Amino acid sequence: MKKRLRRVLFENNTPGGRAFDILLFIAIVVSVGLTMLDSVKSIHAAHGALLFALNSLFSILFTIEYALRLYSAPKRTRYAHSFFGVVDLLAILPFYVGMIIPGTRVLDVIRVLRVLRIFRVLKMAQYVNESDLLLNALVASRRKIGIFFVAVLTIVTIIGSLMYIIEGEANGFTSIPKSVYWAIVTLTTVGYGDISPQTNLGQFLSSLIMVVGYSIIAVPTGIITADIVIARSRQERTCQACGQGGNENDARHCKHCGARL
Repeated sequence: MKKRLRRVLFENNTPGGRAFDILLFIAIVVSVGLTMLDSVKSIHAAHGALLFALNSLFSILFTIEYALRLYSAPKRTRYAHSFFGVVDLLAILPFYVGMIIPGTRVLDVIRVLRVLRIFRVLKMAQYVNESDLLLNALVASRRKIGIFFVAVLTIVTIIGSLMYIIEGEANGFTSIPKSVYWAIVTLTTVGYGDISPQTNLGQFLSSLIMVVGYSIIAVPTGIITADIVIARSRQERTCQACGQGGNENDARHCKHCGARL
């Protein structure tokens, strides 16, 4: 029995496992949709009881599924601490926490993370490789992005302080933190319009920060793009000794013959 459950729950290369994963995917999407509908006041007022019953049913089914996964897993601790094991647990916790703390049932939407299993079901390994490439590029760019973030934070702090001096409380810039908030909104070209400069000097400074905002948008994009190109070139590097592709994890040595690249 345990081996049969393991094949169905963990092995998606079998007909039973593939069918179960597809049904699980449909159930997750439906349960998340029900949670979203339940947040609409008019729908909740008319069908709240039905939606609660359906959500409870899905939560119980997911709880049973999680218990069966723990029961049939070859190494229970390893599954429980794995990414999907944690996601499976988080998918059912809001239901039980919501019985104690009202209003937390909306966290059922965390279940949407479980649709990531569809990558394994549909054999979409190339997407996983591309995500690894992007993750490696982000990790390689972390110092550059950190410096860029500090520089932007310094700019908005200075400009926010200047706007506080120029405009003052009469024009809505009641404090330096609120002026810095305006600078961030303006620099990122969002422009909520809840605060706006009224003086000529303030409008000039506002125009300047908007132009700067458009200019610096390309900076983090260029940093990450450059690291993606570097990471991809390392993956595609060819070994001169054996003619095979280089090792993705250690681009300095060939994964086939061990020669230095």
